[in-house]
Amino acid sequence: MTGPEVLDIARQGIWTLIIISAPPMVVGLLVGVVIALFQALTQIQEMTLVFVPKILAIFITLIITLPFMGQVLQSFTARVADIIINGS
Repeated sequence: MTGPEVLDIARQGIWTLIIISAPPMVVGLLVGVVIALFQALTQIQEMTLVFVPKILAIFITLIITLPFMGQVLQSFTARVADIIINGS
């Protein structure tokens, strides 16, 4: 296996990581912004108010997107296994 092939696999791995982690991170970001806006408008400055809704939203997102995440990870694993078996 040459250097460019290794870099291509690493690039695919990083891209797979980004695709898999994007849905929960985006939902966490959106929930955090909405709660921060709510806190700014109502002047409620409770630090723990952010955690529970954010955790619940991320958990629900993980449950909903788990089949998609599994499919993307399985596809990447199959490509890597194919490269290992065939040698290219």
